[in-house]
Amino acid sequence: MSEAWGIDGYAKGWIGVALAGEGTRRFSLFPTADALFALDAAMLMIDIPIGLPESGYRGCDEAARALLPGAQSRVFLGLRRPLLHYLDDYPAANRWAKRDGKGLAKQAFHILPKIAAVDALMTPARQARFRESHPELVFAHLNGGTPLPSKHRAEGLQARRTMLSRCGFTALARWLEALRGTGAKPDDLFDACVLALAAQEALDGHARRVDSAGRRDSRGLRMEIWY
Repeated sequence: MSEAWGIDGYAKGWIGVALAGEGTRRFSLFPTADALFALDAAMLMIDIPIGLPESGYRGCDEAARALLPGAQSRVFLGLRRPLLHYLDDYPAANRWAKRDGKGLAKQAFHILPKIAAVDALMTPARQARFRESHPELVFAHLNGGTPLPSKHRAEGLQARRTMLSRCGFTALARWLEALRGTGAKPDDLFDACVLALAAQEALDGHARRVDSAGRRDSRGLRMEIWY
């Protein structure tokens, strides 16, 4: 069965939503990145940086920010490959980042272990069907180019839920109930859902992309964000 997957990280692992033929939709929780790469997915969109520069900013992040007027901070800047040496030491990571020209936000530091886990398994060939995405870009696209209110506010959560319901996610109430006690939050589920829609669009040949002027990192990984 050809499946399109959307993947978002949460405190204890990863949450994934799959779209398949005849409107089949389901969600799953995964403890490790290895489990994601074991999926027989025709296309997978994941909210994690893939392809890291040695220094400076990724062009795709700057381009993504330009697509989110008034909500640019939802896309992190300054995630660089040398920071993966400081997964357990925020002060050291921030010191290195400042020497390189930009300090590291604590929120960005906390996703470094997940970035490292995906990076360890990623190859240029795998990027054909295992792609970086960003839920804020997908939601904004579905909203006519306008970013939704913050997902950290009730208004923003409701806007996302309403939009997803219109896109065919009719089981959200049941899924949210099933998530209780797992550590995954409603916004994690909503992000995974909208990334699954982006993955399906990619399979259909209609996905959009911002990139870094064709640049690849030191491992040959393309620095690009699909949405």
